[in-house]
Amino acid sequence: MTLEQTAIGEEVRITKVGGEGELRCRLLDMGLIPKTTVKVQKVAPMGDPIEIHLRGYELTIRKEDAGKIEVELL
Repeated sequence: MTLEQTAIGEEVRITKVGGEGELRCRLLDMGLIPKTTVKVQKVAPMGDPIEIHLRGYELTIRKEDAGKIEVELL
């Protein structure tokens, strides 16, 4: 399952961060690293972007980028 497929209000744990090069480094720099707990807060009306809560702050990422982050339900 990917972060893109997670429903609003669900808490998940990151298992793998995909992507290549700069994109992967950028996601890791924002705190999206394996074993981090993430909660989906909001999704824009058209489904893009997605707002998530992790490590005490809110982060908004594109749906395309969220599809590269593998997660598991808690």
